[in-house]
Amino acid sequence: MTTPPPKPTPAELELLQYLWPLGSATAKQVHEAMLADKPGLGYGAVLRLLQIMHGKGLLIRDASQRSHVYAPTQAKDAMQGNLLQDLLQRAFSGSAKALVLAALRSGISKQERAEIEALLKEEKK
Repeated sequence: MTTPPPKPTPAELELLQYLWPLGSATAKQVHEAMLADKPGLGYGAVLRLLQIMHGKGLLIRDASQRSHVYAPTQAKDAMQGNLLQDLLQRAFSGSAKALVLAALRSGISKQERAEIEALLKEEKK
């Protein structure tokens, strides 16, 4: 039986949102990417979080060069799918319908609603 992939904390998930587009990056590169949205974020905090995430198995690390290069162990879509399945089971008793209805009730933009409607219309074809 395979071990389920580790679940990231909110801070780890936020860091992954910056790392996924980069593919792989040094701590300095991740820090620079995050500074645009978090100007007070220290380099040491980013490095420490990367090290913790590597220890948990959320990241792989290439230590063959002077600056270690980190990369996610899971693609964004795979991670989102795993987190969604976990949420679906824990909060909605496995009901995708209940999850979708809750999401729609929580408020979506007109653009998001139009995109959902277009997707549903496409599925009917």
